Amino acid sequence: MGLHLNQGDDELVENHEINVTPFIDVMLVLLIIFMVAAPLATVDIKVDLPASSAKPAPRPEKPVFLSVKADQRLFLGEEEVKSETLGAVLDAKTQGKKDTTIFFQADKGVDYGDLMHVMDALRAAGYLKVGLVGLETAAKK
Repeated sequence: MGLHLNQGDDELVENHEINVTPFIDVMLVLLIIFMVAAPLATVDIKVDLPASSAKPAPRPEKPVFLSVKADQRLFLGEEEVKSETLGAVLDAKTQGKKDTTIFFQADKGVDYGDLMHVMDALRAAGYLKVGLVGLETAAKK
């Protein structure tokens, strides 16, 4: 605390003290906003999720992509394959490693039954690790 004595000067002396009152006011308003908004940002459906201590799996160096186009054609990577030969082509591509994750992507216009037919072909070939590929989109309001 300082004491300012009037020394008779008519000059205005600069005050070098920081006024923190506006800063505190802004911080309190932000605190109230976040306290009100935080419950609104949570999910309404209560689900008891199990905990996992596993690390995220690293992306494979050469992922295997299986694609279904809108006209029902299958592509493994860049090459077109028939659903009858899918197992043999996958075995050649993965060197027979059945635990390889197959990244499966399909056009929006593909029928659900056709997707299940391809999934059944993957299961019959022994490939049980299937990752579904989709695009991330912003939430629609």
